[in-house]
Parts: sequence; C-alpha cells; structure tokens
Amino acid sequence: MGNIRTKDIKKAAFQLKRNYKDNLGIDFEKNKQKVKELNLIQNKRARNRVVGYLTRIMRNGKDV
Repeated sequence: MGNIRTKDIKKAAFQLKRNYKDNLGIDFEKNKQKVKELNLIQNKRARNRVVGYLTRIMRNGKDV
C-alpha cells in the first residue's frame, strides 16, 4: 500500500512545480527550504507533505 494524499496536497504540489520549476529539484531538504522562503504554506505538517509529494513528482518526471 502506498501513501494516500488528498487532492489539496496534490494540487498545491503541481502548482508549485508549474510556477517555480526552475527553483526546485529532487532534494527534499532544498525544496523544503525554498517553499519555506516563499512563505506560501503556513502549516509545517502540510508544507512537509506538499514538499514530499513535490519531490516525488520531480524525481519521477510527472507532468502537470
């Protein structure tokens, strides 16, 4: 069984990828710092979930 992510987390991750693709990569810690600097997601747990999914889609090369 894989992890289940809500529509909100997936939507936020794809929007971040679309808008900030040049600033993001395949490293979770770097992506977490970039999103924290952008100050778009206030909640720490939600930010980590979004960045985790974002890192996963960046590694797999999924399109928006």
